[in-house]
Amino acid sequence: MKKILLLSLTALLLNGCSEKNNYEAAVLAELQQEKNSQDPKEYSVPVEKMADCIVEKSSDNMPGLFAFDPDRLTAFRNYTKMLTLPQSADPKKTMEELRNDFGSPKDLATARSNYIESEMECLALFVANTEGAEKEESAKPE
Repeated sequence: MKKILLLSLTALLLNGCSEKNNYEAAVLAELQQEKNSQDPKEYSVPVEKMADCIVEKSSDNMPGLFAFDPDRLTAFRNYTKMLTLPQSADPKKTMEELRNDFGSPKDLATARSNYIESEMECLALFVANTEGAEKEESAKPE
């Protein structure tokens, strides 16, 4: 009985890591695409750190109580699908699937809003940290 429980827990953990990693990869790809299309004078944000931050912030507002909760794993999968919608072979069909996967168009909009708000929070944190470091550098006596 203990072996079955251990195997089930191991499978759940591996699946959970995979879903979160897929979501993080989709966030990273989205950020790299945005960075390539931006004005080079904009803030230089390290996309890897931004991706980590966005995944953490958006995860806080996803369904499920903990990282390996089945509801959270489904949310990771749905968010990944949402971010990769433009690369879909049939975006209209994928959009309809997303509406069903999230439960309703309103829930899909809430998820997209969660992602965007998380991105803005992380950008604000990064900019504040960068500006704080610049002020400290300029305040140092020579």
